[in-house]
Amino acid sequence: MFAFIIRRLLQAVGVMLTVALLAFILFQYVGDPVMIMLGQEGTPAEREQLRQDLGLNDPIIVQFYHFLANAVQGDFGLSLRQGQKVSVLLSDRLPATLELSIAAALIALVVGIPLGVYTALKRNGKLSQAFLAFSLLGVSLPTFLIGILLILVFSVQLGWLPSYGRGETVRLGWWTTGLLTASGWKHLILPAITLSLFQVALVLRLVRSEMLEVLRADYIKFARARGLTKRAIHFGHALKNTLVPVITIMGLQLGGIIAFAIVTETVFQWPGMGLLFIQAVQFADIPVMAAYLCLISFIFVVINLIVDLLYFAVDPRLRVGLGKSGGGH
Repeated sequence: MFAFIIRRLLQAVGVMLTVALLAFILFQYVGDPVMIMLGQEGTPAEREQLRQDLGLNDPIIVQFYHFLANAVQGDFGLSLRQGQKVSVLLSDRLPATLELSIAAALIALVVGIPLGVYTALKRNGKLSQAFLAFSLLGVSLPTFLIGILLILVFSVQLGWLPSYGRGETVRLGWWTTGLLTASGWKHLILPAITLSLFQVALVLRLVRSEMLEVLRADYIKFARARGLTKRAIHFGHALKNTLVPVITIMGLQLGGIIAFAIVTETVFQWPGMGLLFIQAVQFADIPVMAAYLCLISFIFVVINLIVDLLYFAVDPRLRVGLGKSGGGH
């Protein structure tokens, strides 16, 4: 187990170093920060002084070392567009993105798992076919189109829900949340549904596929032969074994939900990190872009590491396989 953890940690460090290198390359080759900060009015002497102050005249290796040292401390410098520390901008936007992403993941699990079980147990029913058609629609339609359609129906035509913003929020220390206000809940509904539809379709199809495979297993046939009720077989045996890979996939998908919330946040003007990143791209705000890239990669790495460890803990086959491979050497 210890060797497994060390190996995963080393892999995580390797991934983060690669991402840090890509973020560093952004600073080197995407625009000139001196020109962006001083504009056309800056004199050659002022530009040279600023380059010296920023360390841009140092060798590349030295610059990369300083970049890494600062990044480990969460220091990515100042936003070229807003003039604030990038770490402060991201910490202000992080709660909104996490709130939206977790809400979308919960919707995907709460809706996708029951629908997947139903379509597996009633696979020839008309309602099951309708759910499968819906899942195909959820996978096929682009997120921005889903968001626009929901705004058109529920905001413009029916006037039930707001179409943009986060609503009224409450500050708890450095954290802000809209879950403690009615306005916050209303503003969350449409973005969360938009972001979750693809995940609902994914969970539905995954649960259905896993459930059908488990129902064909020998131990399920043995349970039927013992005279167990369908309820006990389906929910006590089959579903329990189906959920292990589903939870693993959803753990990995959570990182994807956070990363790809960009489109949803842009459509609904949700004040999260994704919207901040889009604005940074429009203005070539390199420090914000680099920090966002590193933070999202870090979230991916941490989630992958946790999922690997949980899967290793709950699946004895992995521990046996690891022991055999270790013994072979």
